[in-house]
Amino acid sequence: MQVGTFAGMLNSQPRRSRSSLIASLLLCAVTGAAQDGQRLSVSLYNQSTAIPYTRFFTTPVHPGFQVAAEFDLNDRPHGRAFAAAHLGYFYHRHLAQGFYVGGDLGYEARTRAGISFAGLLGLGYLRTYVTQPEYIFQNGQYLRRPDKGNGRLMPSLSVETGYYFDQERNSTQLFVRYQSWVEYPYSPGFIELMSHINLHLGVRFTLGQ
Repeated sequence: MQVGTFAGMLNSQPRRSRSSLIASLLLCAVTGAAQDGQRLSVSLYNQSTAIPYTRFFTTPVHPGFQVAAEFDLNDRPHGRAFAAAHLGYFYHRHLAQGFYVGGDLGYEARTRAGISFAGLLGLGYLRTYVTQPEYIFQNGQYLRRPDKGNGRLMPSLSVETGYYFDQERNSTQLFVRYQSWVEYPYSPGFIELMSHINLHLGVRFTLGQ
């Protein structure tokens, strides 16, 4: 299914059902491709357009959903380096809805008590579609402009803390992630970068465990 067709299908859905539809599709896409023993993370987040590290939680809430598959690069008793492939969706009522795919490189330190701290660097591709009608003045009248979407890069920097419920290396973990990222190019010649903050609440688990 092409992205444009998919977005058209979403626009035909009631607003309240869009986020749940996207969440179901993304979760099915990742878990359907993964096998037993695969490490996954699933998170819900609040997305906002703000300068990073000046705000923590913002209102009104603009919901987002992300799923990721993780691969350990160097796993030690009290720390691990890992790579992750992720995909997600967010809905900002007054700005745009966005679909994205990307990857992360991260390092996580873990204490004997099960508390963890991590940092991640990411890069992704974002496709956005407006959530409000846009019009152009043409031939003496206003016409609704078709929305073909906009593609942008989305580099990110994240910090995370979490808690493992068991001493096992692949036990279930609850985490909170503060993610700062930018859209580039946002509006060439006017606003080159648009900064964002995502505050995630998620769970990390191993399939089949």
